Amino acid sequence: MLKRVLVTGGAHRLGALICTRFAAAGWEVWCHYQRSAHAALALCAQLRAQGHEAHAIHANLADETSRRDLIAEIAVKSGPLHCLVNNASSFEPDAGDAIDTEGARQQLEVNLMAPLSLSRWMANSLDPDALAGGHSVIHVLDQKVFNLNPDYFSYTVSKLALERAVALQAQALAPAVRVCGVAPGLMFLSGPQTQENFDKAARVNLLREPIDPGQVAATCLFLAENPCITGTTLCVDNGQHLVPLARDVMFAVDAQPEKTCP
Repeated sequence: MLKRVLVTGGAHRLGALICTRFAAAGWEVWCHYQRSAHAALALCAQLRAQGHEAHAIHANLADETSRRDLIAEIAVKSGPLHCLVNNASSFEPDAGDAIDTEGARQQLEVNLMAPLSLSRWMANSLDPDALAGGHSVIHVLDQKVFNLNPDYFSYTVSKLALERAVALQAQALAPAVRVCGVAPGLMFLSGPQTQENFDKAARVNLLREPIDPGQVAATCLFLAENPCITGTTLCVDNGQHLVPLARDVMFAVDAQPEKTCP
């Protein structure tokens, strides 16, 4: 039986790698996008040219009706999902003493409420006799949830809440749906970061090597296909979460370059 996966924010970067990894493993891929229609359509066309099943699908993850309709459309066209990878996120800078309330609310909608809502609609779409552990939700988190610093305040708060929800959702959606988290470290240029800064920051971890995003995608597939894992988060960050910094790594490497590695 062909298994189906929805990857939110699947058109670029890690999302595209996750789509590609699942497709190569024989899954039918639904690549969600909001504004990246061209990239999503191109990725799916490329995957289909390789003999895989892949479809681009649009939704506004900040809107509950759009989230509900996203899951419903896939169920009607293809059948209930076997896996949901909540990869899309909003990553905007702010500080605890200078919160942009509307901006923070938007990040909470996309980073927290959307994953919780999509998981709910997915679970509700399943047959009552769905195989125990046969479906999964994977939340893409951030090593920052285990290595706190106050930069990107609202983003961090949203990911902290989602990480805590992993165990709660695992309990709430069992036995049919397993819920896991993946917490990667720095993988791509971010925000105002320069290439020089990224090259330094990418080695601020226990292994002192850049993180391979492909391994993060492979971990998502591993969790989706292992029926015995639920309620836990795997850090795929070369040990970055064990190198505490007072600032986000992109700022810390310029401010204190001599203290970036243990």
